[in-house]
Amino acid sequence: MFMRDKSLSYFKALLLGLLVQFGSASAMAGQADWTEFKQRFVLAEGRVVDVGNGGISHSEGQGVTMLLAVHYNDQKTFDRLWQWTQSALQVRKDRLLAWRWTTKQGVNDFNNATDGDLYVAWALLRAADKWHVPAYKKAAEAILNDVKRLLVKPSKWGPVILPGSAGFEKPAGQIVNLSYWIFPALNDFSRYAPDPVWDQLGESGVAIIRESHFGKWQLPTDWVQLGSKVAPAPGFPAQFGYDAVRVPFFLMWGKKANANLLVPFQAFWGYYQKTPYLPPTVSIENDAVAPYGAAPGILNIADLTCRYPAVAPRPDYPINTQDYYSATLLLLADMMVGEQAR
Repeated sequence: MFMRDKSLSYFKALLLGLLVQFGSASAMAGQADWTEFKQRFVLAEGRVVDVGNGGISHSEGQGVTMLLAVHYNDQKTFDRLWQWTQSALQVRKDRLLAWRWTTKQGVNDFNNATDGDLYVAWALLRAADKWHVPAYKKAAEAILNDVKRLLVKPSKWGPVILPGSAGFEKPAGQIVNLSYWIFPALNDFSRYAPDPVWDQLGESGVAIIRESHFGKWQLPTDWVQLGSKVAPAPGFPAQFGYDAVRVPFFLMWGKKANANLLVPFQAFWGYYQKTPYLPPTVSIENDAVAPYGAAPGILNIADLTCRYPAVAPRPDYPINTQDYYSATLLLLADMMVGEQAR
């Protein structure tokens, strides 16, 4: 009996050692990816450059990178990012962010992009909790108060999030982007900035996704119109594309996913995982797919979705070969996998 107990203790210790080694190796790889990401996309002044989009900067990029800085415990970079975001983008009469900045013109579109506001507020709340800086939380609450005041509107599905303060309320219905329902952020807002509206938005997002089934594959389009029913938004490409690929990802990360919600995504991506390439877009009008393969950031989301509910570290897609969008998807997916593993 003594020998058996001793053997069990030995194997437990061995397993623990392997897990520690794996965790350490994973953490080292993550830090290396973060260093590479900063070198490629973050300038000294704290501006994030979208190299695949003409070198512009936008509120989404600032917010996502601030979120990553918190995850990688890099307060110095976080502060640079937040200072540039405040001085360059938080220039409206409210506390929302102008969404687009160029080197030639500075801000050239003062409308906000709500996902950018949500990412920035989310990053500030996590930073306040991690580094115990009350000013971060105060800044986040100011942004979220204006999100609630200006961007959250009633609908038959419950409160919805307008993608911007101007241009998305039409006579035929509201135009929304389902990838702006960042479910893990809504969960954290409920925790750090309590208000019933965050849970209500989580419920409305799931309800709208359930009705967003178009084309052969029954997938949502990047932009939908909320009229008498959910429909592809007129005036926007009628496709499942670079925005909507984030819908299943946020469902999984925010613990809103279930087998029924993920079926269309798993069917589409599962089919194309067996073909020469997996396309990043598909038309819901004629089912035509892009004539080129998706970048690794999207491939990784497809793999995670098809594996659900299991999660696994991503394949070794090198960050130094990715454009901004693909790289952010890879690092955000690493965050999600790490959080769910805990």
